Amino acid sequence: MKRFLPCAAALLLVAGCNLRTTTYSDEQAIPLGEGQTDSLLQTISIEYPVKGAQEEVLAKIERGILTTAFDLEELPGSVEETALRYEDNLKDEYFNENEGKDGISGARTWEDHVNGYFSGRYKQFLSYMVEIYSDRGGVHGYSTMTPLVFDRKTGDIVPEEAFFADGYREPVAALIRAHLPEALEGDEEALAAVSDPNTVGPNGVYEVTKDGVTWYYLPYDIAPFSVGVISVSVPWKELKPYVR
Repeated sequence: MKRFLPCAAALLLVAGCNLRTTTYSDEQAIPLGEGQTDSLLQTISIEYPVKGAQEEVLAKIERGILTTAFDLEELPGSVEETALRYEDNLKDEYFNENEGKDGISGARTWEDHVNGYFSGRYKQFLSYMVEIYSDRGGVHGYSTMTPLVFDRKTGDIVPEEAFFADGYREPVAALIRAHLPEALEGDEEALAAVSDPNTVGPNGVYEVTKDGVTWYYLPYDIAPFSVGVISVSVPWKELKPYVR
């Protein structure tokens, strides 16, 4: 088993808000059996706050990050303890599902990569991105991007409907649709693959930055897998009439 554990990363400063963070990182390669090339390849990198706010605010943000990154309702302990529990559970799943199965070399190699980091800020709101890539030895792996918006003052996750004013959905949907071709970089084939552009709109999967708001649509949400994750950004100058 190959394993690296650079947990004591230097403190980082989230731009402009005096929130200090550190990053837990881990990487391991676990072979399915002695002398086999099939392995579980796993990496974890989770940025989380350690200073710059009241303890209860830091704890809320940390909990929001960990429950999302590791798909948990209850946390076993610290960031490191939670990550190690996740790794152990995945290792058990890997061995249980693959030991004794027939297959060519490499057919039973799994990959699992979890990456979390602060990605933007607007006023007292902080955006955090959780990126996950999972490959269980199928035809292809699957990528997800899950943004979270935290209230810097309370530590609470802010749902889209709480960030925007009443009645925002239809006008904001029109703005998102207007920026969809730009998001696809003028790729007419990708745009044509969108199932129904008229249904594209606010989906609750949003991120705020100094420039505006970005909405994320995962594979199969509005287009085939081949198009990948679609992100559509709308600048503040267009959105401000609809923000609380």
